[in-house]
Amino acid sequence: QVQLVESGGGLVQPGGSLRLSCTASGFSLRYEAIGWFRQAPGKEREGVSCMGTRTYYADSVKGRFTISRDNLKNTVYLQMNSLKPDDTAVYYCATVRVVANTGCYGVDNWGKGTLVTVSP
Repeated sequence: QVQLVESGGGLVQPGGSLRLSCTASGFSLRYEAIGWFRQAPGKEREGVSCMGTRTYYADSVKGRFTISRDNLKNTVYLQMNSLKPDDTAVYYCATVRVVANTGCYGVDNWGKGTLVTVSP
């Protein structure tokens, strides 16, 4: 069974850091393009970062977030630094079909998400 499980969310103060993890089971992430998305209350889900043959970052997170993967652990990470209240959202990972300069497209499998709250 194909499954993605996110972890690492929590409450953090502005300026703080968190590292999210997305672990896959039932398939190997090694040859997959993978992305992180987020959905804030009352807003649409948006692509944050994704990694395939190229790497994409949304303008709002460039220079603060870093996506990486560990193929041996079948896990993708999102290191989030200098967090802001606007980063508060449920963060999801997903496999994607296309990583372009403009975003991540063609989502095939979603995780259930992990909540990140940035608040004093």
